[in-house]
Amino acid sequence: MKNSELAKQSLAYSLGVVIYIFLVAWLMSNGDKLFGKVDNVLSGVAVLLVFVLSAAVTGSLVFGKPILMYLDGKRKEAVKMLGYTLGWLFFWLVIFFSLMIAIR
Repeated sequence: MKNSELAKQSLAYSLGVVIYIFLVAWLMSNGDKLFGKVDNVLSGVAVLLVFVLSAAVTGSLVFGKPILMYLDGKRKEAVKMLGYTLGWLFFWLVIFFSLMIAIR
């Protein structure tokens, strides 16, 4: 697989992570509006379930394809894919920090 193809795929996976994180952040920001004020054990369970689900979803998006490639014997490509994905995530992090500073 060419480097440009790996970079494009990793961009798509990193965008999936960003979109998922955006949706979870939106849900958490609007939780009171959507569910009302909940101060019981169910709110703690819900937060922990979202945490575990988030770890699984983002872990799959970041590590899933590289692990499959590695197991198929494409070790160098797997490491490159993981590196590209992490690089894109760092890019998005810089963009969001820049936006936070700009609108402050």
